[in-house]
Amino acid sequence: MFIVIAALLIVAGLALAWADSRWQSDTHALRGELAASRQPITPARFDARELDDLPAPVQAYFRRVLKDGQLMIAAARLTHRGTFNLGQTEPRWSDFTSDQIVTTRRPGFDWDARIAVARGLTVRVHDAYVAGEGRLIAKLMGLVTVADMRGTPAVAQGELMRYLAEAPWYPTALLPSQGTQWQAIDDYSARATLSDGATTVSLVFGFGADGLIETIRADARARADGERVEMTPWRVRLWGYAARDNVLIPLHGEVAWLLPRGPYPYWRGRIESVSLEPARK
Repeated sequence: MFIVIAALLIVAGLALAWADSRWQSDTHALRGELAASRQPITPARFDARELDDLPAPVQAYFRRVLKDGQLMIAAARLTHRGTFNLGQTEPRWSDFTSDQIVTTRRPGFDWDARIAVARGLTVRVHDAYVAGEGRLIAKLMGLVTVADMRGTPAVAQGELMRYLAEAPWYPTALLPSQGTQWQAIDDYSARATLSDGATTVSLVFGFGADGLIETIRADARARADGERVEMTPWRVRLWGYAARDNVLIPLHGEVAWLLPRGPYPYWRGRIESVSLEPARK
C-alpha cells in the first residue's frame, strides 16, 4: 500500500510540474503576441497644451498626476495581491496573486493570476486583450479547463473596457494624443471613449474633490451567469494614490457588478509592485 501511495504521489507531482511548465510556456507565447502588437508611441512626451480643450475635471486630473514634458508610458508591469469572489450568487472570497503586463500602443494586457480555491487547490487564469482579441482562460491547477472565452465581439469589448478602466495605473494612455477621447458630463465626471480596430468602448470616470479618479462605470459589460452571458452595469473604485515612477497612481481598488439587489464586488486588490516603461525619445 505504501508503494502504491508513493507512486500516486510521484505521478501527481509530475503532472503538476508538467502543468506548471505548460502554463509558463503558454504565458510566454501569449506575451510574445502582446509584444509583437506594440506600436511606436507618438508623441513621445506629454505636452500640457493638449489639455486645453478637455473637460475641466479631466484637465485637473492630468495636472495632478502628470508633469509637463514627461515621457509617455509605453508599457507597464504590475503585481497584485488581494481577494477574488468566486461565488455566483453568494460571496465566496479566495486569495489571489497576479502578475500583469500592459502595452499602451496598441492597447493590450495579460493578467496572469493564481487563485486559491481550496487548501492545496488553485485556479490559474489568463485574462487578456491581445491584438484586438479578448481572452479569458481558467484552468484548475493549470490542468483542467474551467473557462475558455475568446474570439467574440463581447469578449473583446469586455477586455478593452478593463484596459481603459485600469488606465489610471498608466495614465498617459488616457490622453487624447494616445487615443482616448473625452466628453464633458458635469463638474465631477466625464465620459472616455477608446477605439481599437473594430472595438469601441466608453466608460464614465468620476473625479473626487482632490481631482483624482475615484470611480469608473459602464452601463453594460458582458457577465457570465452560468452558461449565459448577460450585459450588466459595472463599477470600479480606486483609492490610495501614491507616486510611482514619477506618476501618481492608485494602489487599491475594487471591482463590482451592479445588480438589481445592489453592488456585488468580485475583485479587491492592491498593487504590490509596478514598473512603468517610458516611451523612447
